[in-house]
Amino acid sequence: MKETEHHHHKVSGKNLGFAILLNVGITLAQVIGGIISGSIALLSDAAHNFSDVLSLFISYLANRLSGRRATEKQTFGFRRSEILAAFINSVTLIVIGIIILIEAIQRLINPVNISSGWVIWLATASILVNGLSVIFIRKDSHDNMNMKSAYLHLLIDMMTSVAVLAGGLLMKYFHWYWADSVFSMVIAVYLLYMSWGIFRTSLRIIMQFTPEEVDIQKIAKGIENIDGVKNIHHVHVWQINDHDLMFEAHIDVSEDLKVSGFEKILEKIKEVLLKHNIDHSTIQPEFTVNDNKQIIH
Repeated sequence: MKETEHHHHKVSGKNLGFAILLNVGITLAQVIGGIISGSIALLSDAAHNFSDVLSLFISYLANRLSGRRATEKQTFGFRRSEILAAFINSVTLIVIGIIILIEAIQRLINPVNISSGWVIWLATASILVNGLSVIFIRKDSHDNMNMKSAYLHLLIDMMTSVAVLAGGLLMKYFHWYWADSVFSMVIAVYLLYMSWGIFRTSLRIIMQFTPEEVDIQKIAKGIENIDGVKNIHHVHVWQINDHDLMFEAHIDVSEDLKVSGFEKILEKIKEVLLKHNIDHSTIQPEFTVNDNKQIIH
């Protein structure tokens, strides 16, 4: 059987390098400005940008690792490293969102005067930096969940900076210092909302849950309709990353076949699996084996 080729997208190291350097610079500037101005929104934006640096570095490292060949010690290679990176990045975003929400509520209860000038100028700089970073890695984000999580980090930070800028303008011209806390709370809620999808999906893959788009009963029915197949059981379907689906099962055949005879059935089984975007399967043929015949065991 001819093996299916797996094409692995290579992330641009140059573009990631630019994005990392830009975010290191704006993070340092916002930390200094946040301390001087007393703005929690500015400090929260700095925390976002720092998480971007970590996110981009982890994403780059994971992409490099995932391209390594499989070995006897790592039979799947490092393909799952990108999912692990997506999980780490999403957890980071969720933790940051919760911290910002708590700090913003405390600041709303005990408001303080804030130097709006620092907030306005540094928020504007952050919008430009994150906007450029988004452009740098936008193409890479289309190809895997790992880079999508990093892309979302940057995109959310750009939107966060827009909110921080709006808060700074309200404080400068209307002296609405509570706006800093309110915008921070909105940012935190949005951050949690956007991160949850990646967290949930990456966790499902790590836990080897059945992909949501896969209908095991439908697959089983299709395989059992093949001539020569009596029963399918001990089915497992899981993902290695956000592209590769794996399938394994025991197949009861209706008669004692030679290997060449079963290979004809195997061809038809793989045709059924391909309809469900499964191109890697392990099938165990059985004839008189007395075991549990349930689909899931």
